[in-house]
Amino acid sequence: MSREYTGFELTKQFEGCSLKAYRDIVGVLTIGYGHTGPDVHEGQEITQEQADHLLEVDLSGAILTVDLLVKVPISQNQFDALVDLTYNIGSGAFRGSTLLKLLNADHYLQAAYEFVKWDMADGKHIPGLLKRRAAEQALFMK
Repeated sequence: MSREYTGFELTKQFEGCSLKAYRDIVGVLTIGYGHTGPDVHEGQEITQEQADHLLEVDLSGAILTVDLLVKVPISQNQFDALVDLTYNIGSGAFRGSTLLKLLNADHYLQAAYEFVKWDMADGKHIPGLLKRRAAEQALFMK
């Protein structure tokens, strides 16, 4: 059974919401709160309700990933921080991360320091991503 995610506001804050399709920082066609995929096309517009629904559906994958891959006990804040990170970097990246390996080896503090290493897009350090990682890290350590 999947755990409840209570970090919607964190995700919404950092993703922002665009009801019209746009290209993100690396050129991926995106709509809503960071939704991508074959269903997003140039010129597409959606409603706020559709954006909220897409976020819930997309977050379900990140929630499932964290539920399945984290093998140690974590708090609600830690869970929320990990789900937000996973939503942003993708399940595959989270699966192979040093953060996950350290966490599952009971090295919580060392795992927390890994958040800020995920601040790059297209080979460049992105201040907005560093800010997001710092917020996730603070929530994880709370």
